[in-house]
Amino acid sequence: MIYLFCGDDTKKKNAIYEEFINSLPKEAEIFYISRNNFDRTQTESLYSGSSLFSQKSTVTFSSILDYEENRNFILDKLKLIADSDNNFIFLEGKLNKSVLDLFKKIDSKKIKINLFELAKEKTEKFDNFLIAKAFANKDKLNTWICFRQSVDAGASLEEIVGILFWKAKDMILKKNFNKFKEEQLKTFIARLSYFLPEARKEGRDAESTLEQFLLEAF
Repeated sequence: MIYLFCGDDTKKKNAIYEEFINSLPKEAEIFYISRNNFDRTQTESLYSGSSLFSQKSTVTFSSILDYEENRNFILDKLKLIADSDNNFIFLEGKLNKSVLDLFKKIDSKKIKINLFELAKEKTEKFDNFLIAKAFANKDKLNTWICFRQSVDAGASLEEIVGILFWKAKDMILKKNFNKFKEEQLKTFIARLSYFLPEARKEGRDAESTLEQFLLEAF
């Protein structure tokens, strides 16, 4: 089953998406996949089989279709994904007509399309790389300020986590340990990888919990 959340009304889209995620059984196994940890082999295994730990898994793809290589792979496998025993969520921005039409061709019993479009011209999107920059500088105040600005501008929590995950990983690869030790960055990455699913399973407000996590990160 596919659940598509897309469009440029990001605040409404993210709110409905959060409601949907919170409605899932607490024991449900949820995978969060972004451009930073997208893996074709893993994706194929997720749509071709059931979870080892629960009857049905849920996979959230966050902004995967923004990137041509990933997009082409996903769209080519779209029917197989829709036929899967597992649930697949696509959290995307505004999709062009040709891409959206491919989703609309899926059997209506196997897909639910949630389209959120602004009635007026959308405001300029906040540059989420500013969060990564503030984090890399170990600037707690500006990390928090940029986080709030990003959320207020409509960025999803998955998008924010993704950019921080990328930045910490990039610092390790480039051996940039001026502000953080390598072990600190590895711990940060490890916590980010399960942070949102854990918060939601425990019934905590994901936004407030992520905000507190960033305030206590350093």
